[in-house]
Amino acid sequence: MTQRLTGGQAVVRALAEHGVDVAFGIPGVHTLALYDALIDSPIRHIMGRHEQGVGFMADGYARASGKPGVALVITGPGVTNVATAIGEAYTDSSPVLVVASAEDQRWAGKMMGHYHDIRDQTEAIRPVTASQAQATAVSEIAPAIGAAFSRMASARPRPCYVEIPRDVLESEAEILFPDPVIAERPAPDPEQIAGAVADIAAANRVVIIAGGGAASADAGAAIIAIAERLGAPVITSQMGKGVVDEHHPLWLGNAALSDGDFVHRAIEHADCIINVGHDVVEKPPFFMRKGLRTVIHVNYCSAEVDTVYFPQIEVVGDIANTIWRMKQRLEKQAHWDFSFFTRVRSELFNHLSLGANDERFPIYPVRMVKEIREAMPEDGIVCLDNGMYKLWFARYYLCNQPNTLLLDNALATMGAGLPSAMAAKMVFPMRKVVAVSGDGGFMMNSQELETAVRLNLNITQIVLRDNAYGMIKWKQANMNFPNFGMDMGNPDFVKYAESYGARGWRPNSVKEFREMLEKSLEMPGVDLIELAIDYSDNDRVLNKEIRELSAKVNP
Repeated sequence: MTQRLTGGQAVVRALAEHGVDVAFGIPGVHTLALYDALIDSPIRHIMGRHEQGVGFMADGYARASGKPGVALVITGPGVTNVATAIGEAYTDSSPVLVVASAEDQRWAGKMMGHYHDIRDQTEAIRPVTASQAQATAVSEIAPAIGAAFSRMASARPRPCYVEIPRDVLESEAEILFPDPVIAERPAPDPEQIAGAVADIAAANRVVIIAGGGAASADAGAAIIAIAERLGAPVITSQMGKGVVDEHHPLWLGNAALSDGDFVHRAIEHADCIINVGHDVVEKPPFFMRKGLRTVIHVNYCSAEVDTVYFPQIEVVGDIANTIWRMKQRLEKQAHWDFSFFTRVRSELFNHLSLGANDERFPIYPVRMVKEIREAMPEDGIVCLDNGMYKLWFARYYLCNQPNTLLLDNALATMGAGLPSAMAAKMVFPMRKVVAVSGDGGFMMNSQELETAVRLNLNITQIVLRDNAYGMIKWKQANMNFPNFGMDMGNPDFVKYAESYGARGWRPNSVKEFREMLEKSLEMPGVDLIELAIDYSDNDRVLNKEIRELSAKVNP
């Protein structure tokens, strides 16, 4: 049956039919017809304060829920502003749908003085989206949105973009809605599985590495099952944090660093690596070298081969299904030897304990991570911005469950921490949620504090203050460049939080930090903790000590 709808109503109807219950956006004169249709719809609209924040919220929602996030933006500056956040979603393979208005078709791209018009808006967003479509009539809206949802479900789940000119949003037409298409990832090829199983059985020292794709596929149970069947250790990439319980005796650490850590001694010793959910966009957990070991690529898409990643075997299909089928065909082999990996794990955990009880203040990074881990429940969610602290968290913060440490390890843009935490709290209102940002990254989207207060969210934002762009300052020093362009002034973050209606805290000791963190997690509302941090050991520990100690662990 056909219905007479405006373009705005068609957008809302199409989104609702694909299960969308929340959309993040900022309205504009070109999207008023769309916003009018939202009023009595089942979709909750979350208004942000900047399109970049809106995009990060949509990305955070997608990563926390496993469902596509939706960002609604206006013509021109709305699209260019959201592009940074969508770029992060693209590199992290996160399903986000951007619905944008465009100038009236009579004037679009002609640069004739109409508000927000830019030349070829679709081309501006193309590099960070997997598909782009423009609906030039009301009847084209539902198919365009349906195709985007199908694309996000059937292939690598990257962002998609649908553009609708203002005149189409405001016009009416009789339209027929197609049934939503349910896309499923294919089952793996039995011959590929047989080849992988044969190589695993023939190997002597098997290691499993779980990447971000395994997290999005909810493949943790299958990975632990095959690890236990083999007795093989599991290493996680940064994006794979929490795929397996990192307290499990077979977890062998996180590849927070690209080389020179204890996990890399294990990788170097392996003669077969089962690489699950790896994406070359992410900073690599290891570098391949010809002839040293067999690498089996298990993912829902084929490997993107490059100079450091060229797997000899691919098994493509639903990740959890693939791993389960491989496990069913494997039996323990007498020649398998995992004894060296046990030693590596012991040495790693010895090193992870160093600095955990350091009382210095400003706080030591390892102690900071420990205090947050102990204060958070097993299902609590920590959302990281991008900065020096990300390496400390990836290495030292042990996750119990998937998607409880949300971070980015590809585009690595600053400003995502707070918006991501807000979205995670909306998805899981009963869980504890903490955002951790540096002072530089926090200020890039700090205006979203107002959004969090307006929504009555119960979240804690920790701002690590070192009065500099800390990670870049560290890199600058490592390259023997003089300190230049890195140091900054900061507002009084306590008063800044209070100006938005949030609570502000400023501890002066480790003990005070723990007390304030626990109070903030129990109190309703938005809290900000300004925490001074001591990064003076970055170079000594991350560049020298870890490399020197791990090098001493030999077969």
